[in-house]
Amino acid sequence: MPRTSQRVGRFTESVIRRMTRVAMEHGAVNLSQGFPDFDPPEALRTALERAAHAGPHQYAVTWGAPGFRRALARKQSRFTGLPIDPDAHIVVTCGSTEAMMAAMMTACNPGDKVVVFSPFYENYVADTILSGAEPVYVPLRPPEFTFDPADLRRAFEQRPKALILCNPSNPSGKVFTREELLQIAALAEEFDAFVITDEVYEHIVYAPHRHVYFSSLPGMFERTVSCSSLSKTYSITGWRLGYVIAPPAFIDGARKVHDFLTVGAAAPLQEAAIAGLDMPDAYYDELAQLYARKRELFLGGLRDAGLPFTAPQGAYYVMVDISGFGATDDTAFCEWLARDVGVAAVPGSSFFREPVRHLIRFHFAKQESTLRDAIARLARLPEKAALRRIP
Repeated sequence: MPRTSQRVGRFTESVIRRMTRVAMEHGAVNLSQGFPDFDPPEALRTALERAAHAGPHQYAVTWGAPGFRRALARKQSRFTGLPIDPDAHIVVTCGSTEAMMAAMMTACNPGDKVVVFSPFYENYVADTILSGAEPVYVPLRPPEFTFDPADLRRAFEQRPKALILCNPSNPSGKVFTREELLQIAALAEEFDAFVITDEVYEHIVYAPHRHVYFSSLPGMFERTVSCSSLSKTYSITGWRLGYVIAPPAFIDGARKVHDFLTVGAAAPLQEAAIAGLDMPDAYYDELAQLYARKRELFLGGLRDAGLPFTAPQGAYYVMVDISGFGATDDTAFCEWLARDVGVAAVPGSSFFREPVRHLIRFHFAKQESTLRDAIARLARLPEKAALRRIP
């Protein structure tokens, strides 16, 4: 039998999704893979029921149904302050996962370099490798997850084709300040690089922090490739609706890549999702308040259990320090945690280029009852750890 390609040997399977399987195996509360256990807004469910009966049921336009693109352009123009053209600036994808893959394949030639902040969402390195490019890492140093401007300049001096920016950040919960973004912008302009943004948590930010769209910075729209999805904002992770917003020349290329990756996103789901995109600003305010309450509840539970953490500024993840348990293998610790404590987390080493083994990631996009159950289980963690040899 012929051997598979070398590129697939350069990255692992998704550790996040593997930990979901571990959670299912042991009946653990799944705080590993970041999806809600509550329904999307009623307006979306009603629109989905309507689309199930009335359609459309056949292919939409490859790069996105016109009505969906118009609704998306209205919504994103409102929040970014930019005049987004639904016909020139958008390609609709099967989730932000495909959006990022299409963006990377459009931006990069084999051998190009791509700057990746570490810790990073695990897809970014796989996307870079699958695009034939090479990652160049810039550390975000815990616990505050700040970067050294000198490190960033050294990375840009390697003449990368692009930088990937997750803001708000998964897994760290960091919200990049305007000043930090301006530093990135200046280097992107100086070294003529794309900035490929992942902004799926754009509406989940905790006061006093504020999300700044990178494309809205002076002169940055022409070099920004904005990737995002509807999954987290409307609690529809299973609908797989994402998009790329970029200048027309980039979109022309991304549409070709997208066409041969997936042909198009699901037509009835695009039709139903318009109801979400047309929601008023009050919806997004209420969403931020909802997650602020969940954050307060879960962080309070971690604090009561004596688990050190870095409070997230945005998104719905929290990095917890397990060094106090003497653990040397965060993967084995997470497997033990799911099996013996009944709560599933993601080992932090899966997000870091650096040898970080003392952090694990939880998410809190769950119903209050689910979070309280997880908190009650975690409260027993110190006792269980004292009785057993921690990996």
